[in-house]
Amino acid sequence: MNPYDILQRTERQHVSDGAIAPILGGNLGSATRILVLVWSQLGDFDSLEYAWWLKKEQALLQRSGVRVRAIGIGNRASGQKFCQYTGFPEQDLFVDPTAELHGQLNLYAGSTYKWPGLTPGQRAWLNLMLMCAGIGSPGTLAEVLRGYLGDRRAPQLIADEEIVKAGPLPPLKGKSFALFGQGFQRPIELATLRLRNMTEVLSNWQTYVPNAAYLTQRGATYLFDHQGALLYTHIDPGILGFAANRSRPLDFLAAN
Repeated sequence: MNPYDILQRTERQHVSDGAIAPILGGNLGSATRILVLVWSQLGDFDSLEYAWWLKKEQALLQRSGVRVRAIGIGNRASGQKFCQYTGFPEQDLFVDPTAELHGQLNLYAGSTYKWPGLTPGQRAWLNLMLMCAGIGSPGTLAEVLRGYLGDRRAPQLIADEEIVKAGPLPPLKGKSFALFGQGFQRPIELATLRLRNMTEVLSNWQTYVPNAAYLTQRGATYLFDHQGALLYTHIDPGILGFAANRSRPLDFLAAN
C-alpha cells in the first residue's frame, strides 16, 4: 500500500480539539499540494527544528500552495506544549502515542538493541545514546558539528534584533553573531537554537515524552499533489536527518 493510501485511512487524535479525526480530512482551502510530516517524538530535536523551519518559511509555503499536516509521537498534552513553544498550528497537528503509523509506513525505528533486563524505555535511552554517537544514525555527528562550525550554504538563523534564551547561557543578542559575518549560518548559531530546544524539553520532559519507549523512532516527509500522487519523499535515516538538504530543509518545495 502506498503512503497516501495509508495516510488517507488513518485517524489520530487532533491536538486542537482532542477529537479522533482523519489526518487528511478537513478543509485544505486553496492548497494544490499537501505536505505530510510524520515526526518522531515531539520532544525530539528533529521535530522541534522542523517546526522552526516551517515557521521561518511561511512565505515559501504560501507561495508554493502547500497545506501542512503533521503527526508526532506523544499525547495531546505533548502536542499542546509543542505548539505553544514552536508556534505550529494545533489544527494541523495530530498525535500517535505508540508510533503505530510509523510502523505502518515502515519508517526507520532507530537502533533497537535488545539490552537484557531493561524496560523498553531504558533500552530506548541506551539506543538513543548510541545513535547520538553516530551508531545506527548516519550523518548525525557531521550535523552536530555543522551546528557549531556554521554553514555558508544556509541562511542566517538569528536576526540581529532577536534575543535568544538558551538554558544556562545568559540571554544572547542576535547581533553577537555578527562578529562572524551576516547573511549565512554563523558558527555556534544553530547550536544555540538546539540548546534552547534541549532546555525546553528537559524542563518539561514528562509532557513532551510521556513514553520513552519510542525515543529512537525516526520520521519522514511526504509531499502529495491534490489527487494524492507522491511528488517527494524523504525517510529520516537517523537523528537530525529530517531533511535531505540540511542547509535548507524545505528547498524540495521549489523543485516539486
